[in-house]
Amino acid sequence: MKLSKAENEIIRKNWGHKSYAEIGKLVGRTADNVRKLGRHRGYPATKFSLKKKTVSTEFEIKRDIVLQQLKSENKRAQEKYKLVAQELKEAKAMNGIFDVLRSAKILQIKSVRSGLIKEATAVALLSDTHLAETVHIENVNGKNQYDRKIAKARIEMFFVNLVKLINIFSKESQINNLVLALLGDFINGQLREEAMENNSIQPMDEYLEAKSILSAGIRYLIDNTDLNIVIPCHSGNHARITKKINVSTEASNSLEYVLYRSLADDFKHIERLTFQVPRSYHSFVDVGGVTIRFHHGHYMKYLGGVGGIYISVNKAIAQWNKVKRADLDVFAHFHQLRDGGNFVCNGSVIGWNEYANSIKADFEKPQQAFFLIDHRRKQKTVMAPIFLQK
Repeated sequence: MKLSKAENEIIRKNWGHKSYAEIGKLVGRTADNVRKLGRHRGYPATKFSLKKKTVSTEFEIKRDIVLQQLKSENKRAQEKYKLVAQELKEAKAMNGIFDVLRSAKILQIKSVRSGLIKEATAVALLSDTHLAETVHIENVNGKNQYDRKIAKARIEMFFVNLVKLINIFSKESQINNLVLALLGDFINGQLREEAMENNSIQPMDEYLEAKSILSAGIRYLIDNTDLNIVIPCHSGNHARITKKINVSTEASNSLEYVLYRSLADDFKHIERLTFQVPRSYHSFVDVGGVTIRFHHGHYMKYLGGVGGIYISVNKAIAQWNKVKRADLDVFAHFHQLRDGGNFVCNGSVIGWNEYANSIKADFEKPQQAFFLIDHRRKQKTVMAPIFLQK
């Protein structure tokens, strides 16, 4: 099997780049001869092949169908994985909440006199001012208008009308204590990107303005009543400085937590004023034997509005009661004034806005919640709105 120098050079140059058969054509040899020649000269075996498999159209269609099925199954598997991962994350977060619930201290408001005298504690809720947000009247069919000037006027009216309600019901019951629950979302922040366009001021300036308005309102209560005032404070979801809620460090990442701590420090010299500023999601106040659990409300899901807020709220309450029982849950967040019997959901200061319209929420005028806890009956009695517009 002798080859010329030129033929050997052809084989050497094309080895590994062409098939045995193709090289054989160049030197007039069979593919098997070329393979043996290469082996004899110590060339490495090559897997190169010029043969191309041809497939029928029917086979290609079946192959594409199988590939599409595999892609769909993979997508479903990924979605299941994400769902399980999210559920695991939420479960861990809830476990953390339950640990905090078990150790939560209950602030107690005791009855001053015997049960022979009708004694009650007034409870007022203030939340969801979204101070920097602008509601354009043309965007909500003329149903609402909102800016910082309107916000300030509504909050001032809240405190004025609150004192009026206390004076009215003091004629029938001895009211020695007021629970003023500050339930968050005073600062609109930049939770949604559109807030960067629609907010009238930036978050830090909003913080300063919120503090000024709330401080003036608390001072009004001090000057116009002789009540002992307990102020449970809870951060909303809008005032956070993180993109998502960091459950274990939520308070530390909220401008409202700083707001409350600052207010508490400003009024620390007022003996009849008690701030409760927890780092936990919940706080508890025992009002004449009725345990109230306060929170902003954002740990409960709206579930697309099926059945309103009642289904999701009662499911959450049932779970929390397994850890630390409360007679009444009080929260905000949903911008709906609702008395659910075992819960009270606060309305909002901002009122109906573009977002409420987009999620098809019930229309509601700006209003906040007021109710009494009867010490002798140990239950919530009077429930009334605090109107914020003339």
